[in-house]
Amino acid sequence: MSILHTIDPVAIQLGPVAVHWYGLMYLAGFALAWWLGLRRIRAGRLPVDEAAYSDLIFYAMLGVLLGGRIGYLLFYGIPHVLADPMYALRVWEGGMSFHGGLLGVLAAVAWWSRKHRLHFFDSVDFIAPLVPPGLGFGRLGNYIGGELWGHHTDAPWGVVFRNSLPADLATLPADALRQMHASGALEVYARHPSQLYQAFLEGLLMFAVLWWFSRKPRPRYAVSGLFALLYGVFRFLVEFVREPDAHLGYLAFGWLTMGQVLSIPLILVGLWLLWRSRRAPTLALRAENP
Repeated sequence: MSILHTIDPVAIQLGPVAVHWYGLMYLAGFALAWWLGLRRIRAGRLPVDEAAYSDLIFYAMLGVLLGGRIGYLLFYGIPHVLADPMYALRVWEGGMSFHGGLLGVLAAVAWWSRKHRLHFFDSVDFIAPLVPPGLGFGRLGNYIGGELWGHHTDAPWGVVFRNSLPADLATLPADALRQMHASGALEVYARHPSQLYQAFLEGLLMFAVLWWFSRKPRPRYAVSGLFALLYGVFRFLVEFVREPDAHLGYLAFGWLTMGQVLSIPLILVGLWLLWRSRRAPTLALRAENP
């Protein structure tokens, strides 16, 4: 039997201010990335001190937030903005693009690397293993918020999302939905929890592989290349069971989505970086901080 999704997306209500789980997931991702990176800095994995590293994380956070929002609006949200220009500012409602966030982070890392006279890809190789936990937390936020669900499924792990139900059912009280679900009346609306698939692949699995791979110094470009390749492949595959944005639909062939189109360049770049890493130098470890 499927699972009925009844999770409240609001974690804390403070008068008129609502703190959403989606935002808390981002904070958890940033906090874990900062802690993991601090361990790598203290192990001498990048020739900068902790203050410089804190600056890197701060700029990367800005890159994620600004790039992710701008990317979403450009890739997915133009119809929403044309209908309601204020939509662009309502970030608490969700709407972040990984590909836009990635471009924002790369821009921030490029600026920081130039300031500290480091090779851009040495910095990217350092930060790449810190990203997957944030991706995983972000997808958990999507699941809690009941958004970005998958196609219909009769699998026992299918999930009935309130927001995906017809309007006459979506507005019913939670107790009424639970009764209908218990009777099996909502099984036809069960969907793949594609958010959880992505949380596992892009978050947990990709982190485990990248963290293990980067435990010892690797040639320049190798860690970045593996990150781009893994994310591109995982995202491309999950898109086959993920419902495309209603206002975009499929772009071609009855199955190609915007997420897949944006992931193809990542796969190609990842392969190119891994090929280039074969003859690239390896960044030496610096002495551990006293």
